[in-house]
Amino acid sequence: MRTSVKWINEYLSSPASAQEQAEVLTSVGFPCESSEPVAGDDIAQEVETTSNRGDCLSHLGLAREIAAATNRTIKLPLANPPRSKELASSAMKVENHEPLRCPRYTARVIRGVKIGPSPAWLQQRLIAIGQIPRNNVVDCTNFVLFEYGQPSHVFDLATLRGSAINVRSANAGEEFLPIGEGAKSIKLAGGELVIADSERPIALAGVKGGALTAVTEKTTDLVIEAASFDPVAVRRTGRSTRISSDSSYRFERGVHPAEVDEAAERLVSLILETAGGIALGGSISAGSPLPPVNSVNLRIERLQSIAGFDIAQSEIVRILSVLGFEPRVTGKMIACKIPPRRIDITREIDLIEEVVRLVGLEHIPMNDRVSIRPVGPQPAVESVRTAKNCLSGLGYVETVSPTLISERAASAFTTSAIATLRIEDERALGEPILRPSLLASLLQSLKLNRDRGNANVRLFEYAATFWIASQSHQERRMMGMVIGEIGDAQLLYRLVRGSVERVARELRGAHACIEVRTAPIGEFESVAMNALDPVGYLVIDGITVGVLGVFNSKALENAGLDAPIAGAELDWALLAQGYPPTPRAQPLANSPTLDRDLSVILANTVTWAQLEATVRCAELPHLESISFVGNWRGKKIGDDRKSVTFRLNFRAADRTLRREEIDPHIARLVTILTTQLAGEIRV
Repeated sequence: MRTSVKWINEYLSSPASAQEQAEVLTSVGFPCESSEPVAGDDIAQEVETTSNRGDCLSHLGLAREIAAATNRTIKLPLANPPRSKELASSAMKVENHEPLRCPRYTARVIRGVKIGPSPAWLQQRLIAIGQIPRNNVVDCTNFVLFEYGQPSHVFDLATLRGSAINVRSANAGEEFLPIGEGAKSIKLAGGELVIADSERPIALAGVKGGALTAVTEKTTDLVIEAASFDPVAVRRTGRSTRISSDSSYRFERGVHPAEVDEAAERLVSLILETAGGIALGGSISAGSPLPPVNSVNLRIERLQSIAGFDIAQSEIVRILSVLGFEPRVTGKMIACKIPPRRIDITREIDLIEEVVRLVGLEHIPMNDRVSIRPVGPQPAVESVRTAKNCLSGLGYVETVSPTLISERAASAFTTSAIATLRIEDERALGEPILRPSLLASLLQSLKLNRDRGNANVRLFEYAATFWIASQSHQERRMMGMVIGEIGDAQLLYRLVRGSVERVARELRGAHACIEVRTAPIGEFESVAMNALDPVGYLVIDGITVGVLGVFNSKALENAGLDAPIAGAELDWALLAQGYPPTPRAQPLANSPTLDRDLSVILANTVTWAQLEATVRCAELPHLESISFVGNWRGKKIGDDRKSVTFRLNFRAADRTLRREEIDPHIARLVTILTTQLAGEIRV
C-alpha cells in the first residue's frame, strides 16, 4: 500500500518522521519497501501488508500500529454530520436478496450537492499516494477508502430507475458498463453479486461501480453506498469479469459489517464539507443481524511464558488500549473486546502475538545453544518410503503428475453413480477435472514416454484422488502403478500382480494373508475398476485394499494407446494400516527341507489362489511352504488348459524327513487335485 507520511501523522498525538514510520512499521510486521518525496513537502512510502490484516490497508490502521509501538495515542477523525428531518427512507428503498453474500448494505441520501473541484488539502493527500483527483464527491470516497480501509460508492439518485436498490444475483446475459475511461460494456455470466436498480445492474458488488449511474457535473442528489460483501463472492466476480479495484482488494481481505457505519458517517461529513448539500435523516440498512462482539481473555502468566521475557502489566494494557481492545484487568487475567475490524483475532495466542510484536521481537531472548531431541521414524512417513523403495527396486520410476486431467481421460473411470469434480478457472484450459484415479495421470505419462521413444517403462505415483459418489465428496490417498512394457496382456497382468503382492508384503509383513480375488470381500469402492478388464481385487487379512488388472479398450483409446497395459491402484489408508508389521522371531531349523515339485494340468479359469488354498486345505503333515514355479501352455494340452508347476517344502523340526514318509501324502494330494479341481498330473 502506498502511504503519505503527513497523512499518517494527522492521526498521531505527535508526528513521526518518514524514517521513524518506516522503521516502526517494519519492526511490527509491515515492511517499508520504498520511500520518495512528493509534491506538497510530503513523502510517499510503499508499505507491505499481510493478507490477514485488511484493517491496515488504511492510513488510520497503520497509524494505530505506530501509536501502539511508540507510546503515542491515536486521534480519530470526528464525524457527526447534521441531518434534516426528512428521512432517507422516504427518498428510496433498499432490498437485500443475498444476505449471505452481502451481510450488510446501507444507503444514505444527500440532496443539493454542487459538484466541483476538491479543496487543495484533499487533492494533495490523494496525489501523494498516486491517486488522480476527479471531483469533490468522488475524491471524498477515495479519501475515506484510504483513510478507513472501507470501500464505498456514490450513485446519482436521479439516474436510479424506480428510486430503488436491489442486492441480487446477476441474470445470465445482463449487460453492465463499468465506470472508467474507455471502459466497454460486458455481459454477465449469471450468478455474480450485483447492485441493481429496478431494471438493471448498476454496480458489481464490491468490485466496480457502473457508468450509467455515476456522479457527473449535473448531479445534485446522491446515494451513498457503504456495505460489506463476502470475500469469496467478490473474488469470484473479479476473476470472472477480469475487473479489479482498490475496493475489491480490500473486500477480498474482509470488511466487517459492524465497521460500515463509522466510515459512512465520515464520508457524509466530508461531502457536506466539500460539496455542500443536506443529508437526509437516518440510513437505510438491509442484511443479516450484526454478529455479537467477540471477547478473548489473556492470561498474563501465559503471555510471559510464551514471550520468554517480562512485560509490565501497564505496558500490556496500554498496547491493547491503543489497538482498541478495551482491556479490563481482573486479577491475573485481561478481558478484551475484539474490535470488529480485527477479524484476525480469535484466540488468546493472537493477543499474545499482538503484544509481543509491538513491544519488539528483538526483546525475545536468544539462547546460544538450542537443545534438540531427535524424533524417531514416523510410521506415516516410513510406510510411504518403504513402498517407494520397493517399487523402485522392481524397476518402477516415480512420477509427480498434475492433479488436473481432461474430461476425455476421466470418462473411462466414471459411471452414472460416480461423478467428477470440476474447477472453474480459465487457466485450466482443456484439463478442468480433478483426477478420480491416479491411473488416468499415469496413462498420460506413459503416452508421453512412448511418444518420445521410451516404450518399456514402469511408472508409479503416490497422491490424492477426487470424485463424487452418493452426493458425497471423496478424497483419498492412493498408490497407483502401471506397466507399459511390450508383452501380452497375461504377462503384464502377472507382472503387476507380483508387484502389488510384493509391496503388500513389505508393508504388512510375512505373516499377513495376502491374496488376489476375482470379487471383493465386503464393501469396497474403487473408481479404477471401471477402466480395468479383467479386474482383480487385492485382499489382505480379509479386507479389500485395491484393484489390479489390464486396461480396457475405452481407457486405452482415451489415453491414445493401443498396446496392452496393466495397472493397479491401492487405497493407501487400507494398505498401510498396521505399519510397521510386528516381526515374529522363530528359531532356525536344525534339519533340511524335503522338496517336491508337481505339475498339474488345470482349466484356464483356475487361479493360483484356488490351487494354493486347495493344497493348504489338504493339511499335509510337515508342509512348511508352497511356492509357484511356472506355467506352460501348448497345443498338446489344449487352448483352454494350462500346466502349473509348484514346489512343496516339507520339514520336520527334530529330524531329517525321508521320501517314504512324504510319498503317501503326495499321492493323497494328487487325488484331491484330480477330484476337486479336475486336474491332471503332468509327468
